[in-house]
Order: sequence, then C-alpha cells, then structure tokens
Amino acid sequence: MKKSDFQKMSVEALEAEVRRHNELYFLQHAPEISDELFDQLVEILRKKKPDSFVLTELISDVREEGKKVKHAAPMLSLDKCYDEASLLSWASKFEGDVLGMPKIDGCAVSLHYDQSGKLSRAATRGSGIEGEDITANVHAVDSIPKQLKIQNVEVRGEVYMPLSIFLKYRETFANPRNLAAGAIKQKDPKKTGAYSLSFFAFDLLGTQAMSEVEKRETLQQQKIPALEWKLLKRDEMGFYFAHILKKRAALDFETDGVVFKVNLLSEQKRLGNTAHHPRYALAYKFQGDADTTLLLDVEWSVSRTGAITPVGIVEPVKLSGAIVKRTSLHNVGRMEKFGVTKGATVLMMRRGGVIPHLESVIEQGNEKIETPKVCPSCGSPTKRVDDFLYCTNPKRCVKSKVGEFAHFVKALEIDGFGEKLLEQLYEQGLVTDISEFYELTFDELLQLKRMGETLATKLLRHIQEKRKLSLETFLQSLGIREVGRQAAKLLVEYGDGEKIRSATEEELATLHGIGPVMAHEIVRGLKKKRKTIERLLKHVRLTHQPSTKKGPLSGKSFLFTGTLASMQRKEAEDRVEASGGVMAQSVTKYLDYLVVGDEGGAGSKLTKAEQLVKKGGKVKIISEKEFLKIITI
Repeated sequence: MKKSDFQKMSVEALEAEVRRHNELYFLQHAPEISDELFDQLVEILRKKKPDSFVLTELISDVREEGKKVKHAAPMLSLDKCYDEASLLSWASKFEGDVLGMPKIDGCAVSLHYDQSGKLSRAATRGSGIEGEDITANVHAVDSIPKQLKIQNVEVRGEVYMPLSIFLKYRETFANPRNLAAGAIKQKDPKKTGAYSLSFFAFDLLGTQAMSEVEKRETLQQQKIPALEWKLLKRDEMGFYFAHILKKRAALDFETDGVVFKVNLLSEQKRLGNTAHHPRYALAYKFQGDADTTLLLDVEWSVSRTGAITPVGIVEPVKLSGAIVKRTSLHNVGRMEKFGVTKGATVLMMRRGGVIPHLESVIEQGNEKIETPKVCPSCGSPTKRVDDFLYCTNPKRCVKSKVGEFAHFVKALEIDGFGEKLLEQLYEQGLVTDISEFYELTFDELLQLKRMGETLATKLLRHIQEKRKLSLETFLQSLGIREVGRQAAKLLVEYGDGEKIRSATEEELATLHGIGPVMAHEIVRGLKKKRKTIERLLKHVRLTHQPSTKKGPLSGKSFLFTGTLASMQRKEAEDRVEASGGVMAQSVTKYLDYLVVGDEGGAGSKLTKAEQLVKKGGKVKIISEKEFLKIITI
C-alpha cells in the first residue's frame, strides 16, 4: 500500500482504513505501514472530509508512549483458576475469611495522593514494575477524586468504559477494555474526558488498615468509588461466584470473573508473593459461556483402562452457541465432593468455548446417585480405588476393549475405524487383541454390517501401511498408563525395545522426567502387555531413532504449569526438546525446572514443587520470563 492508493479511495474507505490501522498499531501491536505513511493517510482524509469524526477518534492520537513511572510496590498480576476444585485448593492454604468482588475488565491504574491529600501522580500498570504517566489524563475522569482527606496513600483500581457508553463505539472497537486503555493515554486530556470513562478502586495502600474490610471502609469514607464486595467464609466462595455470574448481564461494566482475597493483612504477609502474583489473591475466571441448569440423570462410561466415569445428563442449555446436554463428572470422588444429586441446580461452563464442564452445585436435588456395583458394560463387579471406580474384568469388557482398540488405531493413525466398527470386530471375535488387526482378512471384513468391497479394501490397505513403526509410536499405541507422547520419547532415549522391556523400576525412575510412580506403571504395563507385544512384533518392524539433539538444555528436564503468555504449551515443549532438554510428565524429585506461566492458572504441580523445595529438593521453580532467558542463551 502506498500514498497513491489512498488518494484513489472514497471518504468511507479512508475512514475504514484509518480505523483499521489504528487497531493494528495500538490494539494488536502489529502495524502494517510506517508512521509516515499513516500520517499521509490521515492527511488525505482530512483534506477530503475535514470534519470526519475519525480524525478526532481515540487511538489515532496515541502514537507514542508517555513518561515511565516506577511503582512504589509492584502491581502484580493475579493468579487464575477456572474450577471450584482449584479455588478450594487455594483456600486450604490460609486461615480466616476472604473478600469477594467482581473482576472488572478494564485498565489497571495507580493513583498517588500527596501529603496534602491531593492527587499528585497517576500511572498505568504497565509491566507491573513501571507504568506510563497518565496524571493529566486521569483528571479528566470525573469519578476519580482529586482531593482526599487522608494523606500519602496510593489507590489502585480500574479505569473502564461503562457498557452503556460503549454502545456508540461498538461498531469500531472490539471491546470496552481496549477503548478505555486507548482513551486514558490520549495526548490531549480533553479528548480523554470526551469518552466518559469511569473508575472503581480495588486496593488502598499506605494506611494502618489491618484487613481488606477496613480498606473498603476507608474507601467509602473518602467517597472513592469501589467495586461491590462481600466478606465470605471459604465454603461460600462458590455460591458468591454463581451470584456474580447470574447478575453479570445486568452490570454496566465487563467482568470476566470474581476476585477473592485473604481478608487479614497479617495472613497476606505470611503467604507473600511469587514473582508473578500474590499468593493471597486469586481470580476465578469465567471461561467461555456459563449458565445454570438441572442435572437430570447420571450415566456411567467405561474407558479403555476399565475406569468407570460418571457422565451428567443435563437439561439442555445453550453455551457458546451450542446446545449442551451432557457433561463429564470426572470421577466418583469428585462427584461426591460436589454433592451431586439428581434434580440439582448446577453451574455449567464450556471451557475455552469447547468442552462442557460442571463447575459447581448451586442447589441440591432430592435423589441420591448410587454408585454402580457392577460394570454397566459387561456386568462384572466394580471396585473402588481412591476416587476412581473400575471394572474388575476389563479384558472381557466390550467398552473397555473398544476403547483400547480406538487408542491403538489413533496412535498409529489408521483411518476408517470408528467406534461402531470396532464394536463389531470385537463382538464377532475378529479382533480380541490389538495384534489381530494385522490378521484381518478381506472375507472377514465383508461379514460386517455396512461393509462393502471398496471399504474393506481401503481398511486393509491402511493397516498394511503401518507395518513399519517408530519405537516411540509403538510404545504409545500399547495403551500403557502414563506412556503418552513425552514418556515414549524419554523411553526411546533410554534404549531400544529390548532394553526398555527388561528395565527395572529403579532404572527407569532415575531417568529425567520419569520418577518412581511412572516407572512403576511402565514396568507393570509392559509386563501385562508382554504377550501382545510379542504377537505385534511378528507383524511390524520397529525403527529406533533416539534424538541426537544437543544444546544448552541437554540433560535437563522441564514441566509447565499454568497458562503461558508468550507461546502455546506445545511450542514451549518443542523449544525445550530442540535445545536438548526433555519434557517430564509430572513433578518428582528428579525434575529440574517447573515453569510457571505468566498468565497464571498454576495448580497442584506448583504446590507439589514448593513442597519438594521445602524438603530440600533440587527442582527450580521459574517464571515464564526466566524460561525465555534460558532457551535463548
């Protein structure tokens, strides 16, 4: 795109182009044209339509960052969770009540009031260590008090655009948060004032307060607008979350969750901070669409390992544009912990807009759910192991065997074998062990329902194409508990198939990323699968190609927890392996690094690693920023 292209455009096209480049530059930080060409674009529009609203519109005026200001105390991010189990796990680490309040989706700012109580300085959150000076601009936000009766304090809060104001901008801007962030940074404070921004305080520093409640009382006395809040017992947090979720649609600001903070400041001090977030506060985020519905019934599903999991049947509810009728209840222990009953009112979410989850029980139903004493698939007795229920005869259980077969064909990428076809193969005795896929004949396949010659030929061809397998793929296909992609890679590094099969638990436990629990499952699984392995090896040829990658991370094991801000988890794992490192499966005393994502959401892995460190363990808990420094060395 060049200046002559802009000159040929209509006024409407020019206005659209200015808006597009504004968003690319300021909101997405991905400009497509130089500042000089952008200025030429604006000038062309100015000549064609001097009174165009776009010329005085928000972000086109924000072209440079303002003066940097160092925060007196870091403005840390909040750790995040997406389910009640994680919330309760966090709450088990401290004593006393918690303060709950909506998490407003705005622009975090810091307001300093001097020895005379006058607003003397304001800054954006920025990096958390330093922000951008916006003192002149906040004077244009009417709801921010310019004078207090108390002195030398810092008020922290969110500048936001009310949804009622945002209505007139929604055709141009993606969301009110981006608009507020641009408006508060205008070069001309008068333009900031034109956008009718508002402010809510969420913290107060510099007073003698002993609790969060006392801080809120001071904010109220000083007439500083603050978010609604409620002091809660720890077992009331789930109900408060559901309360805010229900009233979310009626609020005049965007909220993306609920913030919970330990009430007593003495307890906050004891808990302390990580480099990323305070341990005494947590954001319980709305994830995808959420709504309440009724739990009508529970069905029981059998997996390839013989595990029997409860599946909730709910009254149809629309979440993220899809009608949801079923939801996983995970396991018997979790179902009992939630107190799930038939007829219960439950909170449902689609995590990431995809997977439906039951997050909590809002109101109990009147019919208890009985745990099955026999397997719903084969009728064999069930057994309870901790939180899990199992079929005692998985080798003869249809659902368990079909799950095993489905795992095998998926691991080998053999196309065409759906669940119904796999059921037929098992029920007619054509495949009772995964090795028997290689023994199927054309005539046998033709016996099956809806099977024609063309399909039978195609299926046999797909199987024959998988006569040569990498050792890594072969190990994954066996369906041994704990042996996924990463564990298979680690085993291939250890040795060839014969060495792996003869390894002891003690030998495998010393491998980076394995540990004693995984080693036990691997040795046990290989022993159980011995005959299957021998039969498979009559049909396939294995290739053993251990990684030859060497680099700065050679010999070091890594594990990630929480959400990464800079890249997807898969990319981070690939970068570790490209630098010679290995990915671990779980936190053990042999782990070298646990990387905590900067977007929060760390859970039990972090807790276990911290416990190991206290016991003198070697694991290093590092932030995402520290990880990025390591892999760029």
